[in-house]
Amino acid sequence: MAWALLSLPLNLPPSSSPLPSILNPFKPKSQIGWLASCSGSRRRARVIASAADQEKTEDKDEDKDSSAFNPFGFVTDNPSSRSAIQIIESPAESGNVGQMLYRIEDKGKEYGKYVRSGEHVWFVRETGSAESQRGTVIFLHGAPTQSYSYRNVMSQMSELGFHCFAPDWLGFGFSDKPQPGYGFDYKGSYGLTWALKNQSRISKLAILNSPLTVSSPVPGLFKQLRIPLFGEFTCQNAVMAERFIEAGSAYVLKLEKADVYRLPYLSSSGPGFAILEATRKANFNNISTQIASGFASGSWDIPTLVAWGIADKYLPQSVAEEFQKGNPTAVKLKLIEGAGHMPQEDWPERVVTALRVFF
Repeated sequence: MAWALLSLPLNLPPSSSPLPSILNPFKPKSQIGWLASCSGSRRRARVIASAADQEKTEDKDEDKDSSAFNPFGFVTDNPSSRSAIQIIESPAESGNVGQMLYRIEDKGKEYGKYVRSGEHVWFVRETGSAESQRGTVIFLHGAPTQSYSYRNVMSQMSELGFHCFAPDWLGFGFSDKPQPGYGFDYKGSYGLTWALKNQSRISKLAILNSPLTVSSPVPGLFKQLRIPLFGEFTCQNAVMAERFIEAGSAYVLKLEKADVYRLPYLSSSGPGFAILEATRKANFNNISTQIASGFASGSWDIPTLVAWGIADKYLPQSVAEEFQKGNPTAVKLKLIEGAGHMPQEDWPERVVTALRVFF
């Protein structure tokens, strides 16, 4: 998806890349591919054959689930969310934050390493070899999640001969979380606006479910973060990321996956305040206008794939179709059945199939 809220140091010149130096496209343009994804990510907890089968197998509680983010959704029909906040009979074993952190602190770092770039340390996942003949693909996550969402896609892509990177943006996942207002500015921006300003660095672009048109609705989470005081409360909800992921799809996260998404929010207040700051600075209407006009025919000619999970509860399929019609020569649309707002979590195998053919 592409709700990528970019974070930039205040002292960077406007032309500088916000990515750590290891990810700056230092290779020839023909070897660089970018994949921007704006949602968190999710893993299927239920196997389904098609969207029609999915509707039949959802239980009544899931059918009632609204696409709006519920900040008070602490007690839900999702056992992973319940275990995150309810202190039951043995809190030392399953309830308090300290014990939870001890249990999950080493999870979720598959294929990753820490890389210093300037004053900050980034967490970057890498699969495949720099000698790959099929090129390099950079995976960009969106808010409020992390690069963990791409772990399965990256693993499978490297087996097909691609060299893959996926950073955690500053303020998210396992990367540094600078405090807003102290020499650091969380810019309310978008992964695709970076692509528009850096076309010479991109050979191909793939987009997962993202707000691509002026008519694209803004998920309830980002609206609530803008509300004074209420936003401060919402951003410190430890299950915010997993609830956002689950509300955008028909599936719930398995506990071991939900653990990783909630870990940054349990470990520090930093991620919450990072997304709060970026969301309040973002001009969503202006960003949507930039995207719609910047990728239209006559403005954009780089081959682009929109891989769209048709079960998305935030963004309707019509958003992808309208975007593709705006530039039918450069933009191709691939619909992914059985996947919601985060196709890379819902059905990574189908995402990989689409990317393999395109790249």
